[in-house]
Amino acid sequence: MNKHMRLAAVGALFVGLAVASTSAWIGSPSRTTYITFNQAVMLPDVRLAAGTYIFEVANPDTTSDVVRVTSRDRSKVHFMGYTHTINRPRGLSSEAVVSLGEAARGSAPPITAWFAVGAGDGREFIYHK
Repeated sequence: MNKHMRLAAVGALFVGLAVASTSAWIGSPSRTTYITFNQAVMLPDVRLAAGTYIFEVANPDTTSDVVRVTSRDRSKVHFMGYTHTINRPRGLSSEAVVSLGEAARGSAPPITAWFAVGAGDGREFIYHK
């Protein structure tokens, strides 16, 4: 399976896993998005339990490379790290807010990228091997 087909398949897996509130980011350079996961997921060096999290560009005035993921009430920062800008893959719904990578059965899938709803680009998370 080629990379684009795999991303489209992974994007389809997203359905039912995450629900996003889009009204928070529209017009905001930080692209603040509330995402609710119904099962655990992974970010680089972080496991997120099922629940609602805020994904946003940490400092859009200087760079869009750093993404911050916090608890819904912003009381805890779960992740802050560098990302790469990527184009939304063809075939990935404009409503999809995350793409997921492959994981062993029973393991939390890694979030490979975050996309603001309707945006043509997104942020790819950097995993170190």
